[in-house]
Amino acid sequence: EQSIVKFDHQKQKATEILTEAHYVFTVDFNSFSRIEEMKPVLESCPATFVMIDHHQQPDSYARFMYSDTSMSSTCEMVFNFLEEWQALASIDENIATCLYTGIMTDTGSFRFPSTTSTTHRVIATLMDKGAQNAGIHNQVYDTNSINKLQLLGCALSNLVFLENFRTVFITLSSRELEKYQFKKGDTEGFVNYGLSLKNIVFSVIFIENAEEGYIKISLRSKGNFDVNEFARKHFNGGGHINAAGGRSDLPLEKTTNYFKSILPEYVTKLHNS
Repeated sequence: EQSIVKFDHQKQKATEILTEAHYVFTVDFNSFSRIEEMKPVLESCPATFVMIDHHQQPDSYARFMYSDTSMSSTCEMVFNFLEEWQALASIDENIATCLYTGIMTDTGSFRFPSTTSTTHRVIATLMDKGAQNAGIHNQVYDTNSINKLQLLGCALSNLVFLENFRTVFITLSSRELEKYQFKKGDTEGFVNYGLSLKNIVFSVIFIENAEEGYIKISLRSKGNFDVNEFARKHFNGGGHINAAGGRSDLPLEKTTNYFKSILPEYVTKLHNS
């Protein structure tokens, strides 16, 4: 049976599949702390774990680990995995489309420094195997709802500019999310708008999840300012040097006040980035 089972929608079935599995591949994360409700299921799972991931400081739960922080994306690593196992012939149009989409989105449409000439050669192979580059880009970036665009407008109007720290941050309250009928994924990429400002090297978005009782945080940077280190130290998160995530259990205003209070200890690093 070839189907997708989403844990947050089909918990019982997903748990049964994981419990009966011989091998479990964990892709694009390297710590069970990143998967919330699925964490206890995987911790008790008797399967052999295989990790494919490009984030920093991986945990040691996997028996087999392919971890490389220099890679553009986990999807490029999946391509390399298939190539190593001499399985590139198995890549059909659907697989090529999925891998292309993953590489495109994780590289910011191929503009991030981790995009290499090898990345483009992988993309060329995927296009030869049927990935339609223009169509994929259109489906991902050019099919927004009016609510999503208005939510973006709200986010940008909430942007706070901290010139002395070369930093901006954005907030979105649960009330604002509700007003614009927020759907999961609608805020993807919002944090990157802050980095489009001249001389800004650090951009953060704080999104209130009133239902779960925490603040979701996305952090982005330019140069050598390490948001992975920042997120791990202050916001129970992690990721890459220039892209990381975290969370806060404080209310939204207290979270942003805390964020502003710790920036002075990073002022030298921010100005040297």
